[in-house]
Amino acid sequence: MGKPEAQKLVIKRAAGRSLARLIRFVARTSTTQTEPASLKADLAAAHPIILATWHGQFMMTCQLKPEGTPVAAMVAKHGDAELIGEAMAAFGVVLIRGAGAGERRKDRGGAQALRAAVTALNGSADRPPSSLVMTADVPPGPARRAGEGIITIARLSGRPIVPIASATSRYKSFRTWSRMTVNLPFSKLAFVGGAPIHVPRNADAETLEQLRLQLEESLNAVTLRAYDLVGASAARATPPSRNSRVERPGFLLKSYGAAMRAAEPLSGRLLAYRERQGKEDAARIGERRGIASLARPAGPLVWVHAASVGEMNAVLPVIDAISAARPDITVLLTTTTLTSAALAQKRLPPQAIHQFVPLDTPGYAARFIAHWQPDVAIFTESEIWPSLILATAAHKIPLLLVNGRMSPRSYQRWKRLPGMAEPLFGQFQVILAQNEKLARWFRDVGGRVVMPVGNLKADAPPLPVDAAALVQLQSQLSARPCLLAASTHEGEEAIIAQAHRLLVQSLPGFCTLIAPRHPERGSAIASELTAQGFKVARRSLGDALTADVEIYLADTIGELGTLYSACPIAIIGGSLIERGGQNPLEAVSLGAVVLTGPSTHNFRDEYGALLKAGGAIQVASAADIAATVAQLCQNPTSQARLVALAADAREEMKGALRRSLDVLLPLLPEPIPAPSSALQIGLQRAS
Repeated sequence: MGKPEAQKLVIKRAAGRSLARLIRFVARTSTTQTEPASLKADLAAAHPIILATWHGQFMMTCQLKPEGTPVAAMVAKHGDAELIGEAMAAFGVVLIRGAGAGERRKDRGGAQALRAAVTALNGSADRPPSSLVMTADVPPGPARRAGEGIITIARLSGRPIVPIASATSRYKSFRTWSRMTVNLPFSKLAFVGGAPIHVPRNADAETLEQLRLQLEESLNAVTLRAYDLVGASAARATPPSRNSRVERPGFLLKSYGAAMRAAEPLSGRLLAYRERQGKEDAARIGERRGIASLARPAGPLVWVHAASVGEMNAVLPVIDAISAARPDITVLLTTTTLTSAALAQKRLPPQAIHQFVPLDTPGYAARFIAHWQPDVAIFTESEIWPSLILATAAHKIPLLLVNGRMSPRSYQRWKRLPGMAEPLFGQFQVILAQNEKLARWFRDVGGRVVMPVGNLKADAPPLPVDAAALVQLQSQLSARPCLLAASTHEGEEAIIAQAHRLLVQSLPGFCTLIAPRHPERGSAIASELTAQGFKVARRSLGDALTADVEIYLADTIGELGTLYSACPIAIIGGSLIERGGQNPLEAVSLGAVVLTGPSTHNFRDEYGALLKAGGAIQVASAADIAATVAQLCQNPTSQARLVALAADAREEMKGALRRSLDVLLPLLPEPIPAPSSALQIGLQRAS
């Protein structure tokens, strides 16, 4: 353990001792009531038992420990457990470390903790049986959903579960996943116990689920009763749910709507300007004003919105799965960029259609929703457009956010603007976040039901490869060593050009391929590189990649898969400047070695896993790029090792698609019953 970690541990343990003192102070200064009145004696008589409580209301539970009765508590394996553990140890409670995975991707010692819990309940040759106290809901959520783990422990141990709750008239609740509650002194204090729940050892799956639901119902009932007894509202201590009331728009959100409505007459100038820059399709400009270019198909329709290519590639497997599971559903995909629109035409399944998303004004959003009338709306990643979200919610259309993420800067901005954030994020029925940290952030800014399920981009299929184009490109490259700079942004091409100058000194004939994130920048990039003296060929113009071409500019749409397949080493753009990086897993899935610059916060988990596994290399400058690429080109074994390690790391990241579909598919609209045939109607009438 390093020095910073040791210091944190000392601080948390000190905080735990302070928490224990607070618990005693609350109990000493409060008027206590139990229901039933004999609750503490009943618990002692029933020992050993499993005491179940909700995570957010865990603080005062240790006050129910009968004198002389051994009690163990299951505490999760995370840093905050030191604080909780230190507090409980002050009351003579023994800790069992570990918890189930909940919505997380990896188990956190749950199997080992389960065995230890069963052993504690039944005792051993050298240790008497202990009662067990544990939270029924598992971090990081969903809150107030009893996990299967507590039911399994009861089944294997043969010990009953007793639902318990505590409440004080004065308390402070925090905006955590479980609405963690700190009870305050000089209060009314109530403890309430429910009827024991026995789980038969031979119970089948249906019975176990019924008992799990019974535990949830009982815990909710005793919790509400505890707050009733102390005369306090449980609202502030209750985690948000799908049915929770959504905050009304505040002044800033209303002002945004008014400003965007006032700006609608100016949209023509904006769109004309973007069209001149090559960023809008003149033939479909009406779609940006909410004017559909297609009729709405009959039957149920699911609207999926993805900003650009990266988001669209991530959500395409979700669209494919929806279409496969429900052929009766039409999927409407909206995007913003020309590149994503072109790819959508190639990659969408037959029952899916594409439109450009309208500008985010109240009028255009209302027109879009009125025409398409989606049954469900699925937004992706960080696409939070107030007018579209509010218009969708106004029509009672369920809203879902998949592969949710936000940058640290966006999080801080939303936190400072609760009057805007909470009415927007609260509209989503479910938010599926890429990781636990992001899930906490979404809850902090108003998300009601938030689940960390992983990143869909780890499950995305490889980018398409044009076999004929690949053969031609490989033939033109011949045996020349090469580097692909993929998805570059303005400012990065200059760094890549510097690296190229260094590389040709040690690797004669070296070729650099550049695939800009926005192909419409091709002309400007070519002019810049030509002015520096480079021989440049542009793929979009059909230029040949001849032996004298130094830099090949792949300013085309939808060919990144072919380029990754042609060039064995790739540096991923958006990372050499402060853009947060682009998706490295696309390169990994096609067997390219991944290099990245230092800016990777858009894909923090993915780059973190790759770098930790040794499946990627971080570079910081043109000289760094040149030295690394030269070493790799001269050492095929190192290349192969990096590719293999990256593939293993990607395999570990998978699973988000399945977890997302487990949530999404049950939320799709019900199938429309097929109309009865004339023969069926006649037979029904005859009978």
